[in-house]
Amino acid sequence: MPRAVVMTGYGPPSVLRWSQVSPPEPGRGQIRIRVKAAGISPTDLAIRSGALRFPLGEPAVLGYEVAGTVDAVGADVTGTAVGDEVGAFLMERGGYAEYAVASVWAHKPASVSWTDAAAIPGSVEAAARVLRLLRIVRGERVLVLGGGGSVGLIAVQLALTMGAEVVSAVGPQDDALTRGLGAVPVRYGPELVGSVRALGKVDAVFDAAGAGVLADAVELAGGPERVVTLSDHDAARFGVVLSGPTAEHAADAVAEGLRLFAEGQLRIKRRHLVRMQDAAEAHRLLESGEVRDRIILTLG
Repeated sequence: MPRAVVMTGYGPPSVLRWSQVSPPEPGRGQIRIRVKAAGISPTDLAIRSGALRFPLGEPAVLGYEVAGTVDAVGADVTGTAVGDEVGAFLMERGGYAEYAVASVWAHKPASVSWTDAAAIPGSVEAAARVLRLLRIVRGERVLVLGGGGSVGLIAVQLALTMGAEVVSAVGPQDDALTRGLGAVPVRYGPELVGSVRALGKVDAVFDAAGAGVLADAVELAGGPERVVTLSDHDAARFGVVLSGPTAEHAADAVAEGLRLFAEGQLRIKRRHLVRMQDAAEAHRLLESGEVRDRIILTLG
């Protein structure tokens, strides 16, 4: 029997158990992946803790992004065969496992490692999706809140390639990286609005952090119409769009992210590797702040 990290209930990291499960079967338009590596996202932590609650399925397995080899192909799948190497964004979760089923995937360039390929799909899908919603055009100034995070870092780079000027709210440890990419770093806190205004008018705000600064974001953008957040659940109170995953354009975004990374045109957050069966410890490390890098779960 294959194994997966099963969530036995809401609670601390100890609710995650390495357990035997039945292998998932690919449906129409899906593939099954023998997983080599899986990414951990802030959403995973929020679901496990109970901060986010919705039907989880049985077994309840977290994880939105994986990389691995195609193990089985469902009906109506073309252009992909058993043995192909892919990176995938899992709309229905299930990545912390030896096998996962995906509806959104792209072929992995040979030069991209399994662990790097697992760090890209979810982050690049979110970054590309929100930038589309913000309708960014060349010459506009975009503020990215959380520009040092996995999604924010990619969003900064994609916005720059679109010809935007980018201001990125980051911690001091990310100043040099932000400047090196061509963006301007600013700080969260009481000085945020003043620091951003000193640089000029802001046309749009991408909140990749959910740090409770939507009031500042709306003020800087001159209204909520061009402010989008990924995780601030006060969004409705401010008239701001709270954007969630969607399959539309996702495969194209994953393919483009993998291509750009393979060509050296995309930087991603530094990775910290943990064995899949130690997922509970990985969650603990992230919640405690002992590790700031992107944690990737690996299978031998």
